[in-house]
Amino acid sequence: MVTETLVQPRADREAMPVELVDEAGRAVGACPVAEAHRDPGKLHRAFSVLLFDTAGRVLLQQRAAVKTRFPLLWANTCCGHPAPGESVEAAAATRLAEELGVAAGLTEVGVFRYRAADTATGRVEHEWDHVLIGTLDTTPHPDPAEVANLRWVPPAEVRAKLAAEPAAYTPWLAEVLEIADAAYRESAGR
Repeated sequence: MVTETLVQPRADREAMPVELVDEAGRAVGACPVAEAHRDPGKLHRAFSVLLFDTAGRVLLQQRAAVKTRFPLLWANTCCGHPAPGESVEAAAATRLAEELGVAAGLTEVGVFRYRAADTATGRVEHEWDHVLIGTLDTTPHPDPAEVANLRWVPPAEVRAKLAAEPAAYTPWLAEVLEIADAAYRESAGR
């Protein structure tokens, strides 16, 4: 049986447009992904998804070796950029399907801004990052072109590992975890 993949080639992703934003998160234009991540970086809209299981663990993704920013580091479940004018929720749902082969109801729970330079690749993340959470009760089927590894980890263990081995994790994960875990605990009454 032949299975088609919906993942676009890497070069095409780098040419896709991202939505540039101002200091208040308002759309002010667009440029290709590659240009937005060229030093010093252009502030643009992004999203970070963190999925929880019914035990309250979070699904971490080790980014694939071919990623142009922070390859092989551990990150939240899924990241990406909505196209200009596209809703964050729709873009996040699409990336979850592409990267992990799953669907999950998502809720936006916060936003933060960060800038991080990747010394290994020379790229820069400068993002207005929308944080979304959801619950997953199915088995992910990761695309190896996007994901090197997955693991379910209790949030307290992630915090301990971030403190002990920060170089093994993406620079945005700590903030995503704090926003997402607080919202999850509040919604679950924990």
